[in-house]
Amino acid sequence: MQKILPNVYYFVDTFNLPDLLKLSRNLNIIYRNYNDFDHFKNLSKLKSFCKKNNNKLYLSNDIKLALKLGLNGVYLPSFNNQLNYAGKYSLPKNFKIIGSAHNLKEIRIKEAQQCSEIFLSPLFLTKNHQKYLGIIKFNLLSMNSRKKIVALGGIRKENLKKIFLLKINGIAGITLFKKKAPEGAF
Repeated sequence: MQKILPNVYYFVDTFNLPDLLKLSRNLNIIYRNYNDFDHFKNLSKLKSFCKKNNNKLYLSNDIKLALKLGLNGVYLPSFNNQLNYAGKYSLPKNFKIIGSAHNLKEIRIKEAQQCSEIFLSPLFLTKNHQKYLGIIKFNLLSMNSRKKIVALGGIRKENLKKIFLLKINGIAGITLFKKKAPEGAF
């Protein structure tokens, strides 16, 4: 029997309806576009799409805008190392803070930032990262936190079965979801 992952995240940097329509309904969407400073148009379309399709929507690195728009939460990339990031805000009960890390020091920062889930990356080889954790180092690092761990980086159809060797709460990616994911994979 295949393990069911409770959380699956897909990163987007724009509103692309054909790509979004390929997604299953249980996916969480993280909008991260660091080049476009006028996010409102994309976020408005994404929020409407997510509401209709029962997807959760997270905004990268802008807790103030995520709260203002009533999104499900905020995603803190590994380069965000502000320790009291959420302390300035009154957060709604169901608002989640999630973030990514590459090593033990960054895991500790994400814990201090009150992240409920930590995306540990890169699990496998990617075109952007020549160094990757692999199964053993990933598992060793993930045992150093009591937070829920999400696998990120290089997850493809060819190595999808390997993720079930990990103690994780979910997976995140881009490439895996660009094409229709294998039926029943999540």
